[in-house]
Amino acid sequence: MNIKIHVASAEFAHYAEQICDLIEISAKQRGTGIARRSPEYIRTKMENGNAVIALADDQLAGFCYVEVWSHGQYVANSGLVVHPDFRQQGLAKSIKEKAFNLARDKYPSARVFGITTSLAVMKINSQLGYKPVTFSELTQDEAFWNGCQSCPNFDILQRCQRRMCLCTGMLAPSKEEEEAEKMKFDLAQLILNGNQTGQVEGAAV
Repeated sequence: MNIKIHVASAEFAHYAEQICDLIEISAKQRGTGIARRSPEYIRTKMENGNAVIALADDQLAGFCYVEVWSHGQYVANSGLVVHPDFRQQGLAKSIKEKAFNLARDKYPSARVFGITTSLAVMKINSQLGYKPVTFSELTQDEAFWNGCQSCPNFDILQRCQRRMCLCTGMLAPSKEEEEAEKMKFDLAQLILNGNQTGQVEGAAV
């Protein structure tokens, strides 16, 4: 079956209820919490172009959305979910990569972060350039952490004064930071190559 991954828009809003149901079922199966979202919230994400949806013809195959925190300093890819009929096919990685690039293109100065208990998601994140970090390096936006209240492990987060939980915090540099690092690396390589050329020419003389 042909699966296409789209940057969502208003034309996909009718999938909102299915997406919410799929996220809730997935969270219950894993025994951990993905913050519950209403269909209205999901529809708004799609209408704003802050979501990615995977469709097999007209059937919902997967979903992920982008959230902005700390006045644009951080963004997160949230609600990553794949329908059971389409798991074990690498679709989660494709959706996550599409959402990751969407977040960085729309918010190039924002660092991309996430918290997860899923080893599969951690592996995907690592391949995209995320690094494990302490919670102190993530957004401190109260609205983000309040979203954890629907998770069955929220009491652990509270007891640990929000320093740790069963989730692992992961952080990727912003697009602007990555481009700046690449420019510095390229400049260093240019200088190094220039020095080596000069040494060779000097030796030849």
